[in-house]
Amino acid sequence: MAIGKFVKGIAAALVATVLGTAAMAEYPEKPITMIIPRGAGGSHDLNARVIASVLPSYLGQPVIVQLMPGSAGQIGTSAAAQAPADGYTILFTQNFIDQLQQHVAELPYDPNGDFVAVARTNFAAPSVIVKSDSEFGSIEDLVAHSKANPGSVKFGHSGNWGAFMVPGALLFNAAGTMPTMVPHKGGGPAMQALLAGDVDVSMAFNSVIDSQAGAVKALVSVAPETQIDGVPTTSEAGLDGVDAVGIMHRVVLVRRDTPPEVVSKLREAFAAMTEDKTYKNLLKKLGENNVYMDGAEYDSVRAEQAESYKALVTTLTGG
Repeated sequence: MAIGKFVKGIAAALVATVLGTAAMAEYPEKPITMIIPRGAGGSHDLNARVIASVLPSYLGQPVIVQLMPGSAGQIGTSAAAQAPADGYTILFTQNFIDQLQQHVAELPYDPNGDFVAVARTNFAAPSVIVKSDSEFGSIEDLVAHSKANPGSVKFGHSGNWGAFMVPGALLFNAAGTMPTMVPHKGGGPAMQALLAGDVDVSMAFNSVIDSQAGAVKALVSVAPETQIDGVPTTSEAGLDGVDAVGIMHRVVLVRRDTPPEVVSKLREAFAAMTEDKTYKNLLKKLGENNVYMDGAEYDSVRAEQAESYKALVTTLTGG
């Protein structure tokens, strides 16, 4: 009897292993929703459309982009945190929402306890922009005007403590002045406000600047090296230290309690996508880089970011 029970136990274990392997192979069985906690028209939206057009080739299912802007990214992030931990809802976000928000607001989720990284798809360095017919021909002109007319310059950004507000505040603080900050629900609305003349200056990434067909011009780039011909970097403009924490990382997260095999399959799909010729060409057309980082490696970067942003918030708020 003991031998019979032993054999049955082995058989049951083998069946469980086979079933578990089959279940893993079946993921995904339905479309995957990719939440973006920002509005339409921004760089995240543009990058997401590229991902959604190529990633299905490596997952075997469509990827549906769902824009959920509001509350500086908290609405979309909350929705992803509350979604089932099955890999069918992924969050395409960025480091300022992911790791900085916790230092400036009471969040309805725990960014580190609730999420694990799938991939850092790329990073982007924003540039200060004005309308092409603006009186400001350089960052020096803009800073001089802001100093001479305190509070008169309106700076439209993509949301409080977001991808434009943080480097913008750092830049103007380093320049010894501070414009009137005007928040918007994403990069798209901020660009619209600039074009409409509601604000004097804003920020944008290369992909968005290029899409404006000459309607805007860049004055300075928050980048460690030149990215736009004829446009200085913040360091070259004498604004040191801005690029250290001002660059935006585009990152894909899922709930931390998602099955490990599902996380692995997602990581493998994103890694394979970055080698895809179509993906590379589409990113190039957007003016974006293709500097991929695996989620396991990026998770360690997230921990470092949390400490850096805590110090940054203290510096900017004086608290």
